[in-house]
Amino acid sequence: MTSALTERPPTAAVAAAGSGLQRVRTTAGYACMVLAAAAFLYPIVWMVESSFRPGASILNDPLGFDPSAATLRNWTGMFANTPILHALVNTAIVVVGKGGLLLVLSPLAGYGFAKFDFPFKDAFFGLVLLTLMLPTMVLIIPMLLEMSQLNWVNSYQALILPGAVDAFSVFWMRQTISQIPDELLDAARIDGCGPLRAFWSVIVPVLRPSLAALAVLSLFNIYNDLVWPIVAINDQQHETVSILLAGMSSNIHGGQAGVSSADLWGQLMAACTFATIPTVLLFVFLQRHFIRGLLAGSSR
Repeated sequence: MTSALTERPPTAAVAAAGSGLQRVRTTAGYACMVLAAAAFLYPIVWMVESSFRPGASILNDPLGFDPSAATLRNWTGMFANTPILHALVNTAIVVVGKGGLLLVLSPLAGYGFAKFDFPFKDAFFGLVLLTLMLPTMVLIIPMLLEMSQLNWVNSYQALILPGAVDAFSVFWMRQTISQIPDELLDAARIDGCGPLRAFWSVIVPVLRPSLAALAVLSLFNIYNDLVWPIVAINDQQHETVSILLAGMSSNIHGGQAGVSSADLWGQLMAACTFATIPTVLLFVFLQRHFIRGLLAGSSR
């Protein structure tokens, strides 16, 4: 009994030391996450508060902010001088059209590659993956020539159809669908379901988390895309938000009649803040599904 009593204090000391070390690690981890969050969020906070500052203040004291000098002049000037609402409507049309096609066609393509056997299936899938290695700039000229031959330049078709199905989406859907047991599809066939009915009744319910994650990633990419829209569109009627912001940025250096360079900076900050609102709302509403989809993919 004496030996047992003498062994308890060292064991308690070791446990206390381990507990203290664990608290230090936890505190350090939270501190690193807070610093990382601050580093990512500061540019956004600076953009928002700069949209309410006088243009001269942005140029003379970029990091300073005086709440008493806050003004809505940048916002009123931005709405008066730029067709941002029209550009936002165009962007919504492109996001809904292109995103809708991607979320319908990519699962169907993944379903075909995962659950059907046909000649040269592996070769075709390899060609799909091969397109991932092609830089976007390599495809710009061929796609532009194709749009020109179809008379689709300066049209919604040029913004929506090219890239409506990409290799990454097909690959992700194929990998996810391949994890679904074939027995479920066999049971659906026994019940009289055809391939499309089995896809809708069996595959889609299982795919919902992955589809939500794919929707968030794809819609963000479509919303923020600049390279292809600025090549395919050169009129104001079809310009998207990204084209509008790029034009406002170039006006700062090239000048705009009746507007000073300082005011252009303020209006650009207001336009960027306004353009960020839809993406923030989209992520807030789909955050739960997005995280669930990523975790479902990692668990496989």
